[in-house]
Amino acid sequence: MESNNTLQAGTATGTLLSIAPNILTEDILKTIILAVLGATVSFIVSLVLKKIIQYKK
Repeated sequence: MESNNTLQAGTATGTLLSIAPNILTEDILKTIILAVLGATVSFIVSLVLKKIIQYKK
């Protein structure tokens, strides 16, 4: 079965354009804030665990 890149690109573009109006700016901002918070907490926890492991050795 042959791959039709034009059909795939059209389908992907149509899907994105149909989703775009439903995404609110508040949702994007909330997602960015939660991502930053999650990354920060993960980094701090990894540092604390690293210090605990070094302390026990």
